[in-house]
Order: sequence, then C-alpha cells, then structure tokens
Amino acid sequence: MEAKKNLLTYTGLKALEDEIHELKVVKRKEVAQKIKEAREQGDLSENAEYDAAKDEQRDIEARIEEIEKILKNAEVVVEDDVDLDKINVGCTVKLYDEEFEEEIEYQIVGSTEANSLQGKISNESPVGKALMGAKVGDEISVETQLGISSYKVLGITRS
Repeated sequence: MEAKKNLLTYTGLKALEDEIHELKVVKRKEVAQKIKEAREQGDLSENAEYDAAKDEQRDIEARIEEIEKILKNAEVVVEDDVDLDKINVGCTVKLYDEEFEEEIEYQIVGSTEANSLQGKISNESPVGKALMGAKVGDEISVETQLGISSYKVLGITRS
C-alpha cells in the first residue's frame, strides 16, 4: 500500500526541517547532558530527574520519527504555481461568513500544517473540502459539528 502523500507548503516544509534540525542537533545534546547529570547522582531507581530526562528523550525521538515520516512522503505545493481562478492547497481565501455576517480569511494547507488558531485549514477538513475548486463569487454550504455554515468566496490570493 502506498503511503498517503503529505501536502505541504514551502513554509510548512521549512518549519518541519527547522524543527527536526533543532531536535537532532540541540535537544538531543541537552537531554543527553541531563541524563548524564542524573546518573552522576547515584541510585537511578528513585531518581526523578533521570526518569524525567528519559521521558523527554523518548518524546524527542518519537517526534523526530514522526517528522521523518511526514518528510518522506511530503509533496510540496509551489505557491507560485497555484491557479488563482479556483481554491486549492497553497492559496489564501477570503470568505463572507453568512451566519456571523463577517469576512474571514483562511489559508488552505495540507493536513500536516493545519492550525485553526493561525487561520490555516486543511484541504481534508469539512470546510476545506467544500472550498476546494470553488471560484470567486461561489456560495458554499458546509455541514460542520455546529450545523450548516454558509460562505461566499470573496477572493483568492497566493499564500
């Protein structure tokens, strides 16, 4: 079975590369030093610092493995190649939320980069799926956990 492609913008790719570099170069050394210092304190069976350092080491290695899997199957969306006639991954879309009568802006990204607090929604989310392929002027209705939301596409720009 072929692994699912992880769609990433260039910014998202760079952020993951920076994070994995930080984890491998800086964090690994820091936690190794913590483990060394905890070992020097003697009995490891009741050493909370040692246990905490080992837990941190396990978390770091798990995150490194997770990022490596993402990067292995990454497909970078080149924002300059994004067709601005319709909504696609890598574009920013301005919408009019008809329920709340306000304008909102979302960046459409792959699921790996999604962060609703930063206005980045996944192309796989209910709203993201409904927006994919829509054009300026289109009206979209989406069934969400809160009910049906309606939006009008006001503009599409590069991220």
